[in-house]
Amino acid sequence: MARTLFELVGADPEIRFSPYCWRARMALLHKGLDAEIRPWRFIERDALAFAGHDKVPVLVDGERAVVDSWAIALDLEERYPDRPSLFGGEGGVGPTRFVAAFADTVIMPGIAGLIVADIWHALDEESRGYFRETREKRFGRKLEEVCEGREDRVEGFRKLLQPVRVTLAERPFIGGEQPLHADYVLFGGFMWARSVSRFELLAEDDAVWAWRERMLDLFEGYARKSKRVAA
Repeated sequence: MARTLFELVGADPEIRFSPYCWRARMALLHKGLDAEIRPWRFIERDALAFAGHDKVPVLVDGERAVVDSWAIALDLEERYPDRPSLFGGEGGVGPTRFVAAFADTVIMPGIAGLIVADIWHALDEESRGYFRETREKRFGRKLEEVCEGREDRVEGFRKLLQPVRVTLAERPFIGGEQPLHADYVLFGGFMWARSVSRFELLAEDDAVWAWRERMLDLFEGYARKSKRVAA
């Protein structure tokens, strides 16, 4: 069955950086499902009109279009129950939703404050105007000002990850001995940063660094091999 995943890209269509698209991509890999990647940029909202949506990820699976990374994960779990579970069973859905809320409300804003100006540099010319206008309105200041002093502020971001460290002290992945969707949810944010920025969010002696390394090596190093901006 043909599948297509619409993913956000920069000026280089090989640089896919949306944290939510990475959640969907890793969910597909976990299920062992192939999907053609369809590059999408901020200004191409009409390209998603068929799905009644204006943001990615959008997964087209046969005749169905599923929007939003969380909805995609739930749909894959229901549609392909014979494949490895993303949640470790029905009881894992609620805790994973909690991890997603933690990532979306705490971790993602923390990352954005450190790399948002780098994202602008990775975009095509047409998308840059839209991105600067909308993000500067959101932050209330220029993108470059948002990232000022990040070398000093990154320690504050690292402290936000303490619940993750506590979890990883007992297991190699948030999901246990093997990764589950909770891992992919958090990992999406780190792939967002890795794809468009060379600013290092983690210290090498951090348990979260080691976890990220394990995540990069999953599925024959799929994420590690993914293209990123040049140093």
